[in-house]
Amino acid sequence: MLAIGFRFLGGRYHATPWGRHVNEADVEWPPSPWRIVRALAATWHRKVDHDRFAEPLLASLLEVLGSELPAYRLPMGVHSHVRHYMPLRKGKGEGRVLVFDAFVRLSSDDELVACWPDLKLGREETRLLDLLVEALSCLGRAESWVEARRLPDWQGIPDCRPVDESSGLEPGGTDELVPLLCPLPPDEYRARRQEMLAGRAGRTKKMRKTLPESWLAAISLETADLQRAGWSRPPAAREVLYRRPAGSLISAAPASRTVGPQPKVITFLRFALYGRPLPRMEEAVRIGELARAACMHLAQKHLGRVPAALSGHGLDRSPCHQHAFFLAEPDNRGKIQHLLIHVPAGLAADELAPLQGLSRLYDGRGREWQVLFEGAGGSAVLDGVVPYAARVQVWRSLTPYLRPWHRKKRFDTNEQIRRECRLRGLPEPVEVSLLSAVYLGGRPRRAVHFRRFRSKKGLMQPDTGGSLVRLVFPRPVQGPLALGFGCHYGLGLFVPENR
Repeated sequence: MLAIGFRFLGGRYHATPWGRHVNEADVEWPPSPWRIVRALAATWHRKVDHDRFAEPLLASLLEVLGSELPAYRLPMGVHSHVRHYMPLRKGKGEGRVLVFDAFVRLSSDDELVACWPDLKLGREETRLLDLLVEALSCLGRAESWVEARRLPDWQGIPDCRPVDESSGLEPGGTDELVPLLCPLPPDEYRARRQEMLAGRAGRTKKMRKTLPESWLAAISLETADLQRAGWSRPPAAREVLYRRPAGSLISAAPASRTVGPQPKVITFLRFALYGRPLPRMEEAVRIGELARAACMHLAQKHLGRVPAALSGHGLDRSPCHQHAFFLAEPDNRGKIQHLLIHVPAGLAADELAPLQGLSRLYDGRGREWQVLFEGAGGSAVLDGVVPYAARVQVWRSLTPYLRPWHRKKRFDTNEQIRRECRLRGLPEPVEVSLLSAVYLGGRPRRAVHFRRFRSKKGLMQPDTGGSLVRLVFPRPVQGPLALGFGCHYGLGLFVPENR
């Protein structure tokens, strides 16, 4: 078996399927075999020593890859888009045109695997493939930054296969059928080429130029040349139906309205942040404050009131801390890439609609981030997506824990954590230990590296130093778990120990 793993470092995969206009906002998922083979060919042309790895070796490698249809192991992705007004020259003036930029949103830690179960490469072909995947920097459009590697010992089970390998064409269960563009095997291309040259294509100069004798040259043709020649599909390609599991690509609901049936009570909302640079996780409390202020403004504007479950004002205090938590989520670089709003008391469906309109966060000092609504619902929507929502026994700090009460004799950090757990109806931890540091983006961060203060003036704060803590409970505790001063704004946030 040959397997190649792809991680999208920016958390996005941009690729418009062949034959679709960019403003249709469609996205190719998974990456088609045609796109993968062409990306390897382009990498050879730009980044490989041609004296050491000659073109016949590249042709041999890609012909082997093109002769068998791959299967895939797909991470979960979200079909999202942004809209831009681009300048358009009109005579002497300049206008604007609306452009949709569609992409798959996924975790930069998740790996998509393409595998060829029956494929075996020679020694030199394997060396060239290793060099090509290591040098591959993007897959799809240029902003789809990718890190690829060959997986010699991969033992996973593909979940997206060509329907040729299954019985019938109807989706199995909740599976979806998606067309993917695949290279024609070299022998089939040569036979098709002869047929085309003998037909209408042979009478058109532009088409004859896009029917090279070499299979490698045929798959390497520029897309613009193929379109100018009038091809509805590349002559060296075929369309194959793949069976994709439902849920591997979900749609982000439009920000202006609620789509589809919603639960009666919404306890989670999730947003993605975009901007350069993204805020660091050390600024989690600041992002939490900005998000709360923006949500309360939207609620007041559209509802004429702020729900008690959002503001915390006028909410029943038993049990306590049932109003909204605004929790930042970091990527593997330690940058805040998502915002999770956890509302234990729940929001009604009509109270959700204004919050879906959240489109930006602005700190008043020149920094601004776009915000994209990704989904809302109960705890089931977070299963396997957000580590905060796990149900585990051992938790560790992601942001510093600040004591909510003043320190007294026999009422230090350990005792305050235990008391707070009792007040929230959580089991008391059987072990509370201090950590020297946590790691964000591979860097050790102590409590002092984090912003630990609210911006609200005159606010009494019992603890200004903060602690990093590891908690062991007698039984698994359902997350999200945030304790202490400022916990509703991203301080005192815990994650499962193995994350």
